Amino acid sequence: MTAHATSPGPAAAPAAVVSAKAVGLDDPVKKDIAMQIVSSAENSSLDWKAQYKYIEDIDDGRGYTAGIIGFCSGTGDMLDLVEYYTDVKPGNVLAKYLPALRKVDGTDSHKGLDPNFTKDWAKAAQDSEFKKAQDHERDRVYFNPAVGQGKADGVGALGQFMYYDAIVMHGDGGDSTSFRNIRKRALSKAKPPAQGGNETTWLNAFLDARVWAMKQEEAHSDTSRVDTAQRVFLKKGNLNLNTPLDWKVYGDSFHIG
Repeated sequence: MTAHATSPGPAAAPAAVVSAKAVGLDDPVKKDIAMQIVSSAENSSLDWKAQYKYIEDIDDGRGYTAGIIGFCSGTGDMLDLVEYYTDVKPGNVLAKYLPALRKVDGTDSHKGLDPNFTKDWAKAAQDSEFKKAQDHERDRVYFNPAVGQGKADGVGALGQFMYYDAIVMHGDGGDSTSFRNIRKRALSKAKPPAQGGNETTWLNAFLDARVWAMKQEEAHSDTSRVDTAQRVFLKKGNLNLNTPLDWKVYGDSFHIG
């Protein structure tokens, strides 16, 4: 837009065209890109659709981590997922674990889940209804709130992705490292575009707050998913998260053409 700043009158037309072309992260192509980038960090792979069956305890105090965005047995979102799946498909292979999932919520315990929960999770992941259930809960709990807040703040697809990645990792609860409090921390340093701020300045402030939050917990203390990925896109001015994209996470290099 600065290229047209000295040119009165017709300058508005090109700017309007640019705005019309900008799409949000909820555009199907952008959403797929977002899922690939998150998968690069969560699963060291761009093939996010292979992660419906993923499940393991990564020793972060959250019990089992599983599925396309890391639903956890210790944080309630795995319980919500299995409850929703059971509403849609009663008698599914995971339904019998609901009492155990309710008991282990808030802990890292496997009590009532072992020894067959991981096998049954993989079995459930062959069911298209379970995949749809994972998609549904991803959108309801993480993706839609992140994109909605991003649009309200006036940020483009990159900023919306930054919000999404943060809410996937930190949740949106009341603790100091949750998404809403990361955003609140950033607000003490900068303003989002919707409040008259500069988008790049705001997103840098948000990432600074995100890094602070990650460093509060040993399991999240490697901040490369910000430093060598999101910050790289921001420094290049790629506010619409346009391809090609090149980044690194935990030392591994990734490319989307």
